[in-house]
Amino acid sequence: MTQTSESVTWLTQEAYNKLKVELEYLTGPARTEIAAKIAAAREEGDLRENGGYHAAKEEQGKQELRVRQLTQLLENAKVGEAPASADGAVAPGMVVTIAFDGDEDDTMTFLLASREYASSDIETYSPQSPLGTGVIGHKVGEDAEYELPNGKKASVRILKAEPYSG
Repeated sequence: MTQTSESVTWLTQEAYNKLKVELEYLTGPARTEIAAKIAAAREEGDLRENGGYHAAKEEQGKQELRVRQLTQLLENAKVGEAPASADGAVAPGMVVTIAFDGDEDDTMTFLLASREYASSDIETYSPQSPLGTGVIGHKVGEDAEYELPNGKKASVRILKAEPYSG
């Protein structure tokens, strides 16, 4: 999945189909299963001290949150490949190789996209992550900075950026 703006999410056909199947399961069989768990736990009596009931209700809440996320994602998704950056700058949907502190012996290659987009064979960083926001818009050969969780700044040099071919 690649986000090129707040409202458009690009998905490969494979990713779209996978998410659609998950949504269909969560809104069909999974809802029926969790409703049955809640009903069975409710029949056990006092709900205040019923761990099974509370666990089932928590699971239901997580499922419904995922349903809302998937619904919103699929409503705003466009199937296909995100348009390449016109000026050659790093953009979501690209495989990026960086060197930490400009040291070309200390490199990392990753996909700049949401996890639903990629296969498990490549490390993926969200465009909204500190590293993602730091490298977006920079071109090969440029240095970029991003903020570490401890508040310090880190710098990287963009060595390579090319569209993800999945």
